[in-house]
Amino acid sequence: MQENTSNTMLTYIKESFEELKNNVTWLDRDKASNLMVVVAVFSILFALATWGVDSLFSKLVGLYFEQIIG
Repeated sequence: MQENTSNTMLTYIKESFEELKNNVTWLDRDKASNLMVVVAVFSILFALATWGVDSLFSKLVGLYFEQIIG
């Protein structure tokens, strides 16, 4: 049973590499680099937006509890 499972796994890995090598259309290096920069910029912008919203909500919750407690 163990030999059959490991054989199936090896076949799956071998076929996966073959598919990546022969059937996948890869971008050229310039296009991939440009897209990487776009993803990095949007990731930074999204992180800054998330930080800003988090800071705003934190201050609003703080003010709310100051009004209730104080």
